[in-house]
Amino acid sequence: MSGRMRVALATFGPDEFETLHAACEAAGHDPVAYVHCRSMKPGSRTDARAAEVVGRLTEALPAGMDLLLPGTAESLADALAGYRLDLLVVYGFNWRLPAAVLNTPRAGVINIHSSLLPKYRGPAPVLWAIRNGDSEIGLTVHRMDERFDTGPILAQQGGILLDEDVTQQGLWQRIRPVLGEVLGTALDLVAQGSPGVAQDDAEASHAGFMEPGFSVVDRSRTAAQVHNQVRMFRFMGPRHAPVVEVGDGWLKVLRTRLEPAEGIRLECADGPVWIVESTPADPPPIRR
Repeated sequence: MSGRMRVALATFGPDEFETLHAACEAAGHDPVAYVHCRSMKPGSRTDARAAEVVGRLTEALPAGMDLLLPGTAESLADALAGYRLDLLVVYGFNWRLPAAVLNTPRAGVINIHSSLLPKYRGPAPVLWAIRNGDSEIGLTVHRMDERFDTGPILAQQGGILLDEDVTQQGLWQRIRPVLGEVLGTALDLVAQGSPGVAQDDAEASHAGFMEPGFSVVDRSRTAAQVHNQVRMFRFMGPRHAPVVEVGDGWLKVLRTRLEPAEGIRLECADGPVWIVESTPADPPPIRR
C-alpha cells in the first residue's frame, strides 16, 4: 500500500486525538473518524468520567469529523466498515479488539503502547515503571492482534524521563513530541507494507492492574519500594493514595521522601522513609 491512507483514531482525550491527528496529517494521511471508549468493558454502561470527557471531545472535534461511541466491539466493526478505512490507530483503548475490528481496515490496526515492548505488556505499563523505580519509559507502535501488546513492532523510542514527582500532565508533555515522531515512522512503514518485527516472547513482562493489597503500605518492603508505591498512587491522581497504620490510627500517604525531612519517620525493611504529606484515613477493609 502506498499513497494517502484513510485513518480512524481511537484514544481517550482531546489532547491525544489532536496529537494523533497532527501526526497523521504530517505523514500525508487523512483522519476520517474518532473513536472513544466510553466504558471499561464492551456492553456495559457509560463510565461517569467518560461522560465528562465526551463533552470536551465534542467541543474539540475538527469540523466535519465524526465521533464514534460504540457500545460493543461488534457495533464498532459495523461502524468502521462504512468509512472504507486503510488503517485504525489505537492509543489507550480499554477493549480487546476482535478479528471483526482488526480485519476491517485494509492495512489492519496499529497500537501505541507506553513501554519498550515486550517489556510491560498489559494495561498499566507506566504504573509498573513507577512502581519499579524506572528512570524512564518509552513508546512502541506495533501491529495489533487479538492478544494484548504482542503484535510485530513497527517503531520504538525510549528516553522519556520519569520525574521524581511524576504527574500525568507533566509526563504527557514529555510523551507528546515522542508520540508524534514514533507514530510518523510507523505510518511510513505501514504505507510501505512493512509487516513489522516479531517480539521476543522470552523477554516479555506483564504490567497488569495492581493487586488489591497494594493499596496498603507494607513495612516489610524496602524504603525505596514504599516510596515508589506512594509515587505511583500520586501519579494516578488526588483521589488515590496507599494507607498505613501509624500509632493508634491510619493515614492516607500522599507524599514521601527517602532523605530526612520534616514529617513522620516510617521504618521499612532496610531503613526509614519520611511521610511528608498525609491525611487521616479509615482502616482498610478486613479481607477474609
